[in-house]
Amino acid sequence: MQTRLRLYFIVILILCTGIGLILYKHLALGFPLLPDDKKFVWTIEAKIDYIAQGNPVIVSFTLPPKETNLTFMEEDFASSDYGFSELTSPTGRRAQWSKNIATGAQTTYYRLSLYENDWIADQPPTDPPLTPKQPEFDEVFKTAAVTLLEQVRAKSANAEIFTRELIKTLNSTSPNQNQRLLLSDHADDDYKTNLIVNLLALEGISARVVRGLYLEDGRRRQSLTNFVEVHDGQQWLLFDQSTGNSGKPENFLMWQRGGQSLLDVVGGTNSKVSFSIIRNVQSTRNLVVRSSMNKQAGLIDFSIYSLPIEQQNAFKMILLLPIGALIVVIMRLIIGIRTSGTFMPILIALALIQTTLITGIIMFLIVVSTGLLIRSYLSRLNLLFVARISAVIIMVIVIMASISIISNKLGLSQAMTVTFFPMIILAWTIERMSVLWEEDGPREVFIQGAGSLLTALIAYLFMTNRIVEYLTFNFPELMLVNLAFILILGQYTGYRLSELYRFHSLERRNVTNKR
Repeated sequence: MQTRLRLYFIVILILCTGIGLILYKHLALGFPLLPDDKKFVWTIEAKIDYIAQGNPVIVSFTLPPKETNLTFMEEDFASSDYGFSELTSPTGRRAQWSKNIATGAQTTYYRLSLYENDWIADQPPTDPPLTPKQPEFDEVFKTAAVTLLEQVRAKSANAEIFTRELIKTLNSTSPNQNQRLLLSDHADDDYKTNLIVNLLALEGISARVVRGLYLEDGRRRQSLTNFVEVHDGQQWLLFDQSTGNSGKPENFLMWQRGGQSLLDVVGGTNSKVSFSIIRNVQSTRNLVVRSSMNKQAGLIDFSIYSLPIEQQNAFKMILLLPIGALIVVIMRLIIGIRTSGTFMPILIALALIQTTLITGIIMFLIVVSTGLLIRSYLSRLNLLFVARISAVIIMVIVIMASISIISNKLGLSQAMTVTFFPMIILAWTIERMSVLWEEDGPREVFIQGAGSLLTALIAYLFMTNRIVEYLTFNFPELMLVNLAFILILGQYTGYRLSELYRFHSLERRNVTNKR
């Protein structure tokens, strides 16, 4: 009883460890559970143009903040013989290019590749609001602003509703004289954004400018879009300054928060920045592996992915063996199929993966049948066991070489893959079947041979399944789950399905005799 309890404890521990590691890789690191999972990768290029005046030049450009729901794959900075540094301050990240002397038209580039993490929700900013600074308006402008705010206040119950009503009022299709005065006839987007922030400050509501970029495939020469972010006393709320709608739009990248400048150029004139966007589709698995290795995640840094590609390809095949072992255990212990050896079906299945199914089965039957004929002749020579099995190994090599040479001459390229069969195991199988033939007759040889091929075929079907191949390589922790199932099945002492079928036939015969 203690032994069984100890086994159950070990099985539960192994099973929980395996499942826990799989869930960690899926939920925390983002590994997809299906091989066809794809993600959109956005590549954004910011082009900065200006005219240098023959003096020292310093270019300072705001970089987008790193958000939890976004993964920055690559950030590239390009310029012609400029020094570069990335600066971090309480207001965010900035890129700085500098050069001692520059003359004429100049261009610098910033390129960012990113994708969205579906498993991490977009987190709103948590920084506390600053006390709004009262704007300085002239008497006429302030009178118009106060009148407008009183009109909006009468229709509002809180800061969120007030902001929405204020934006809708300013965007009215039939503005009154106060709205026309505040907006001005030639007001651009920046003026309108600052006006909304100042009016909210006049009302005592903390607000700030937010600039962002709509991610649309194939867009060129784009500029940032202005939004207004308002603190309602508990959280920051984002508002579209053109419609008054709240919430972050879909496929919208936050580039800048606050009123600091987007671009500063010292020593140059006519500076401007434009954005180009392109979208690509890439495998989620490849993206996650690259991102995890860049972050030096422990579970990935000490994993198969850290090995050279050649070794990774070898492990793709090796990690399929536990699946074959589980199939053999089920076929032998639960179903009751008799096989020629325990691991022979697994090795046959591996060979079938290399040779293709039909070709592999035909080659296997040819080699084993020919080997049995040669083994029957060797048994008449009264050789010792070691010499006999060595002779069989040599003959198996001769048979395989002959098949490859003949296939090459006949132009049958698939048959040349017979070399993928494990020759030592084939020789041992031939020896085992030959002894079995002598002791139990040809019927038992046929049963075990057919059982081996059937088990190998089922293992082959599982091991060549795309989802199984993907899971075994990217989630090697499945070996622990396989091990737990095999340990549990190892305790099974009941009837096998083949025995139930045989006894059921016997029971029917007894019932018939009684009648």
